Amino acid sequence: MSLADLKEDEGLPKADRKPFRAWSYDVPQTDLYIPRLAAGKQKWFAAITRAGSSQQYARVLVLAEDTKTKKWEMVSTVDIDDPQQLPQIVLDQDGYATAVDPASTKLAAPVDVMRAAVGDNFATGGEQTGRKVFAPTKASEQQVKVHQSVNKFGTRGTTRFTAEKPEYPDAYALKTSAGTLVVFSHTHAQHDASTTPGLRIMPEKHDRAWLGTSPRPAFTYRFTCSDVAAVPSTPDPSALLGYGCRRTDAAAAGPSTAV
Repeated sequence: MSLADLKEDEGLPKADRKPFRAWSYDVPQTDLYIPRLAAGKQKWFAAITRAGSSQQYARVLVLAEDTKTKKWEMVSTVDIDDPQQLPQIVLDQDGYATAVDPASTKLAAPVDVMRAAVGDNFATGGEQTGRKVFAPTKASEQQVKVHQSVNKFGTRGTTRFTAEKPEYPDAYALKTSAGTLVVFSHTHAQHDASTTPGLRIMPEKHDRAWLGTSPRPAFTYRFTCSDVAAVPSTPDPSALLGYGCRRTDAAAAGPSTAV
């Protein structure tokens, strides 16, 4: 359970809180990818876990050492929509993976380009850069569908999405047989506003840890997300293989109508 999940639970009635279940994985079905890193670089490694009767579920994990405390932390977990799309990570003769600079301009899509493209998927439905940087995949199309929810209020209100400065700018990349596998995060915001005089929006139950129960004319929600993409060695579109988002903040705008 993430810190965002714990915060969200604080605003729910006890009857609506789901019991916490510790997450675990099957070690025999887990592959570790440890890169050779230069002295002074942050230490990290990746793991891919698989589950299901035919290993139809896969998750990419990244664990990194905190340079101050020297403790290891899980900094990213992303579920893969289709494990068959995962490229093969290249190992050297000693069994080590090869780390790649995710910001390198030698990549077909450096991480900042992909981060902006993901933001565009939410903001415009991929019309500006999203559909140019990413080939059609389930993950990309799902982000576009989120953008298409902008009409949920009909003529009574508006919803718009904007890309935000990433809360966690670090990214991790490994060489694959077809290019590079990149794990990164992005942050985006959702702005809901009433356009009808006197009409207020009621916070949904999962938002109440941040917003309470007072209706307001506008709300802004902040989401922190993890993404994983396969970048080809050729100048072709990259493939977004999976992503996951958590609401990490929300704020109200306008006068309260609470009694």
